[in-house]
Amino acid sequence: MTASAQLGSRPGTAGFAPAAAGSGDNGQMDSAPASPRQIVLLGSTGSIGTQAADIVRRNPGRFRLAGLAAGGGDPGLLAAQALEFGVEVVAVANDGAVGAVRDALRAQAPAGGSGAARPLPKVLAGSTAVAEVAAWPCDVVLNGVTGAVGLAATLAALDAGRPLALANKESLIIGGPLVTGRAAPGQIIPVDSEHSAIAQCLRGGSAEEVAKLVLTASGGPFLGRSRAELADVTPEQALAHPNWNMGPVVTINSATLVNKGLELIEAHLLFGIGFDRIEVVVHPQSVIHSMVEFTDGSTIAQASPPDMRIPIALALGWPDRVAGAAPAIDWTTAHTWSFQPLDEEAFPAVRLAREAGTAGGTAPAVYNAANEVCVEAFRTGRIAFPGIVDTVAQVVSESESHTRGTVVLEDVLAADRWARIRALELTGAESRSAAGAVSVTRGMGE
Repeated sequence: MTASAQLGSRPGTAGFAPAAAGSGDNGQMDSAPASPRQIVLLGSTGSIGTQAADIVRRNPGRFRLAGLAAGGGDPGLLAAQALEFGVEVVAVANDGAVGAVRDALRAQAPAGGSGAARPLPKVLAGSTAVAEVAAWPCDVVLNGVTGAVGLAATLAALDAGRPLALANKESLIIGGPLVTGRAAPGQIIPVDSEHSAIAQCLRGGSAEEVAKLVLTASGGPFLGRSRAELADVTPEQALAHPNWNMGPVVTINSATLVNKGLELIEAHLLFGIGFDRIEVVVHPQSVIHSMVEFTDGSTIAQASPPDMRIPIALALGWPDRVAGAAPAIDWTTAHTWSFQPLDEEAFPAVRLAREAGTAGGTAPAVYNAANEVCVEAFRTGRIAFPGIVDTVAQVVSESESHTRGTVVLEDVLAADRWARIRALELTGAESRSAAGAVSVTRGMGE
């Protein structure tokens, strides 16, 4: 393993080990496999999942889907995916949706012809089904679930020794040392465009040569607005991201910059770099996805159009690239790329995340859980847009007793539930019983 591959394999990090392309020294995954890599895709009907399916569809010689998991909100699409790719197993997180998924499988299955009909996949249902599929025999698990509900699947994949292409940043952030302590060097491969960019840039130098990481943020749909001007924005406006096509929760997180706060903590955990050496800069064009500054004054940046199929494909094929994953930058036309400091008065989410990450313990779990509740409150009209981060800040400030000492899984789950209940109280929810529903029903590729 080269010196550059050591960054992130030190204690307390996620064990990410950037490997040189084609080197074969990638910790877990064989470079240029002789047969297609078997992929388990979690959150298959969501934004990440459908784009990953597109990569697999266009590269049948490199990838094959072995299993799928989703919440069950779109049974027709889940059944269509299962039949198209001939998967062995399908997990449905929502017990109430499993009947509709089975009906859709039977309805869409091709009628028997001259050849033997392909058997329908095994269908698993319930709260543990997704984690069971995450440990299914395969070459790569892609966790594209949204929210804290993805933690169990992340832990199951790691414990089973599966290479984990991680788009579910929340599970790493709330789990912290619980996740990093279970990950072998090279076992976690980042899917977020920013962390994929950093992983690629780190190939350009050794760990000792890294001065800082620079995460880029588009600024979202409200870039340039003051805090006062954000008071009356609507969910529809917050969902209109200027560059990216993402799921609703991630899109609103991008508008508040909570997503960038989560990515700040994620970068710290993945690459073992202190928070004082991770910066966030606004880059409205979303072409430079992140940068690494080295000790000699050089900065290496990764650039590509804002298309998640590029980092998804790289994670599935790591350490090798997948040709034609998405269109490249058109160099025959003029481009202007700009950078500006983050306005932390209007958008305090990154500063709050830095404080939560520095505090450690279960503070990041509280930050994430409160935000998930507040996003739903904003979407349903219970709070105004600035109230999302304001409420998260209040919940985090009240959680000091939850942030100290060695953290075990029970601590994380307790802090997560407490934060949801407290956020529900602050946002005017009618019943505390809704706390569990927020965690369970959002995420699995709605």
